[in-house]
Amino acid sequence: MSDEITDSPTGWVAKHARRYVESNGAEGHLYHGRPTLLLTTVGRRSGVRRRTPLIYGRDGDAYVVVASNGGAADHPLWYHNLLVLPQAEVQVEARTFTALARTATAEEKPALWRQMVGIHAEYADYQRRTDRDIPVVILTPA
Repeated sequence: MSDEITDSPTGWVAKHARRYVESNGAEGHLYHGRPTLLLTTVGRRSGVRRRTPLIYGRDGDAYVVVASNGGAADHPLWYHNLLVLPQAEVQVEARTFTALARTATAEEKPALWRQMVGIHAEYADYQRRTDRDIPVVILTPA
């Protein structure tokens, strides 16, 4: 596995990630008023390290993200990567740490989903657009 990190091929997403990294989280942590972190996963087939900015919430010491993929029919690639290798690198502002990822259980999800919709109301619209159950992911610092 290379130390090199690949950002999204989507221009504005890659620009957000680079600004976040270059400013050590001073710029980009709040994106349109919503807190964001950088999640770096390892590609399950390619082995390439991929970095994605994601809106987050908190649950105690853990960070909570939503695998919405904008309401697309498929889960985002980062989620598929975490299912195979649940260890990831996370940056929140200037803090970088290793986290273990897991999908919220059926019992945990309703409260976490409400919290995340409270942070980013569009998640509810995304869920209405797709037949898949959008996962909520808990990132616990290792």
